[in-house]
Amino acid sequence: MIKNIAQLNEKKEECFAKMTKSDAGEALTRVVVGMATCGIAAGATPVFKAIEQTIQELALSNITVTQTGCIGMCQYEPIVEITVPGEEKVTYVQMNAEKAAQVVKEHLANGKPVADYTVSAATE
Repeated sequence: MIKNIAQLNEKKEECFAKMTKSDAGEALTRVVVGMATCGIAAGATPVFKAIEQTIQELALSNITVTQTGCIGMCQYEPIVEITVPGEEKVTYVQMNAEKAAQVVKEHLANGKPVADYTVSAATE
């Protein structure tokens, strides 16, 4: 049981380390899929599955795939955020399973973000 703010902060740091570092201590790439009601209604479940499947097919490592609640841009759902250690976060919008697989192949496997699917491209 957490009894004070120091213990809460310690637990927070422990959880953050689990999300961002492998068991060997290497920094992990984070893939976060927005799966609140709006994301699920827009098709986030097949997007999440396609990301996991493509990562497995390509045998990529040091990547964690998680889901989150509302990201705050419902009109752009499904949303996928990718954070590669040492790089700026990239936010992909209006995703589907095919686009998600392409993002894994190009961004995660080859280090080349797919600019056409980013929030910047959608808001131009």
